Amino acid sequence: MASTEKLFYATGRRKTSTARVFLKPGKGQVTVNGKKLDEFMSRLQSRMVVMQPLELLNQSSKFDAKVTVTGGGEAGQAGAIRLGIARALQAFNPEYRATLKKAGYLTRDQRMVERKKYGKSGARRRYQYSKR
Repeated sequence: MASTEKLFYATGRRKTSTARVFLKPGKGQVTVNGKKLDEFMSRLQSRMVVMQPLELLNQSSKFDAKVTVTGGGEAGQAGAIRLGIARALQAFNPEYRATLKKAGYLTRDQRMVERKKYGKSGARRRYQYSKR
């Protein structure tokens, strides 16, 4: 099973999600965990976020993306896939870096959920004070 097609691999992370993205020249099909993108992501906004780097460079019909994503929810997974696709496009053609960087698609969003502290009901929320 010797394949001559070149694969471009990249990893994307967002919140607690991790996405492994494999880009190869194709017809624009995106599969996530073995399902089509429309089946995997129910929200239109999430599907748009995933396709942003490809649409910015007018490459949405020139690459097939095979994605494996774990952890987090739909928004975090969409952001992780977007970062992975942007990094894979940069690996394909380093000249795309300036365009992707200016649009903000190569920046890893490091914001995570703040942990719960003891003596509080959440990360910062205190228990309700009772005067009497």
